[in-house]
Amino acid sequence: MSNEFNPDFGLTAEDYGRHRAGFPPEVIRRLAGSGVEANGRDVLDLGTGTGSLARLFAQAGARVTGIDPAAALLDQARALDTAAGVEIAYHVATAEATGLPDASFDVVAAGQCWHWFDAPKAAAEVRRLLRPGGHVVITHFDWLPLPGNMVAATEDLIVKYNPAWSMGGGTGLYPRWLTDLAAAGFRAIETFSFDLDVPYTPEAWTGRIRASAGVGASLPPEEVAAFSAELTGILRDRFPGDVLQVPHRAWSAVAVAPAPDGPR
Repeated sequence: MSNEFNPDFGLTAEDYGRHRAGFPPEVIRRLAGSGVEANGRDVLDLGTGTGSLARLFAQAGARVTGIDPAAALLDQARALDTAAGVEIAYHVATAEATGLPDASFDVVAAGQCWHWFDAPKAAAEVRRLLRPGGHVVITHFDWLPLPGNMVAATEDLIVKYNPAWSMGGGTGLYPRWLTDLAAAGFRAIETFSFDLDVPYTPEAWTGRIRASAGVGASLPPEEVAAFSAELTGILRDRFPGDVLQVPHRAWSAVAVAPAPDGPR
C-alpha cells in the first residue's frame, strides 16, 4: 500500500471529467442572494479542475477565466464546455501566482480546492485580482459519511489502500477558511449551506472515487484497479441497487474585498 500522499489530479483527468458530480446550480442562485451576481461580471475560478463551477458562472452570463496547474484537467474542461455551449478562457497557473492583471475581476472563486493552496499567499493574490467591492467565494460540495452508509464504507476502503489519506470523516463545513479571509482583510464574511442527495450508479460512484485525491490522484495504477474491484464488490453486496442516493452538502463562504487603502 502507498505510504505517501501527494495527489496529482492530472493522473485521473478522464474519471474526474466523467464521474465527479458538478456543483449544483442552486449554488449560483444562493450566491446571487448573497450579493454575488454573475451576469455581465468578470469571474476567475481558481483551481478550476474540469470547470464545474466555472461553467455554472458562464451559464449565468459571466465572462469566466479558469486556472489550474493540471493541463490534463483543462483539456477535459474544454471538452465539457463545448458540450455545454459555453466559452471559458483557461490558463495553466496556480492560485498563489496567477500571472493575471491587478483589479481585473469582480468575483474570484475557489471550488473544492482552497485546502490545496498556501492560504496566505492565495488570499493575497485574490485581493490583488479583485476590483474594490468585489467578492471572493470559497465553495465546497462534499459527500457526507454517516454511520453505516456507503460513503463511510467507501472512506474506510480508501484508508485501507492509502493510509496517508486523512480527508475522511468530513462534515462539509470549513470554518478555518473564514479565518483565512479575515486575516487577509476581507470583510462582510458570510456563509450558507444546504444538503441534497446526488444519484450515482454503482459504476459512476466507483469512477467518482477513483477520481478522488486518495485514490486515482495518488495511488499507482495497479492499486487503483484493485481498489475499484473491491469497491465494486462492497457496493454489490452491501448497498445493492441500480441507483445510489449519495448525501452531499454544499457550503460556501462569501466575503467582500476591502478598498485599496484598507488595512492589510
